[in-house]
Amino acid sequence: MPHCSPEQLALAALREPLPASDAAHLDGCAQCRAEVASLQRGVDVLAVPALAAPDSSVPPPPAVWAAIAAATGVHSAPRPEVVAGAGPAADTVAPPAPPPPQAERAAATVTPLRPRRSRLLLAAAAALVVGAGIGAGAVALRSGDDDGVAVAAAALDPLEGSGASGQARVVEQDGGLRVLEVDLTAPGLQDGFYEVWLIDEAVEAMVSVGVVQGGREVALPLPSGLDLGQYPVVDVSVEPLDGDPTHSGESVARGLLDT
Repeated sequence: MPHCSPEQLALAALREPLPASDAAHLDGCAQCRAEVASLQRGVDVLAVPALAAPDSSVPPPPAVWAAIAAATGVHSAPRPEVVAGAGPAADTVAPPAPPPPQAERAAATVTPLRPRRSRLLLAAAAALVVGAGIGAGAVALRSGDDDGVAVAAAALDPLEGSGASGQARVVEQDGGLRVLEVDLTAPGLQDGFYEVWLIDEAVEAMVSVGVVQGGREVALPLPSGLDLGQYPVVDVSVEPLDGDPTHSGESVARGLLDT
């Protein structure tokens, strides 16, 4: 009869039951028994007595339940039958600590919005004065095409010698969806992007519409219910790649919609 396989010898060293044929061979084979005894020495050296005992349970340290309660917000203690089955040391297990009061919890970190720069206010005021005279009539409305009906338009004039300019128009498509079509002429950017905004005439509130690229016309959907009478100023800004969603204060072109 062949000797026991290494797998069966390892199971025997771990004191696991073997199939009847392997158990019978092990009883009568001195070579296999010697191999099992050699393996068992390593098992016994690495075994933790408290875990190796067949009928004893090892209770968790008292701090374990408290840590679980603090991390999960659980208020109830372990079930009595669970604690009772944890062995002689079960009565030393402390109930979970209650969560800290609301006032003691760490406040969430809130990143403040970057304040609008003063030059944004000055440039907006200047653009409104100039745009009232030339911005409204610079672009003729187009209507009746397959893309919808143009309901407002504006010429985008350069600010502070930026060299950027373009046109913008609001088109109402079938179904009532309004888009802001922007055709911007501006130099390319290496470390930023151009963003389009709609701003109120007092320059106190603004809505981000989307991102535009120089030399490419884009159609940006407008939020449903947005009152263009309250946000008639189309503004194009240069935004850095810093993850800040607020206006950078660096505008390159702006115009007034003739709503």
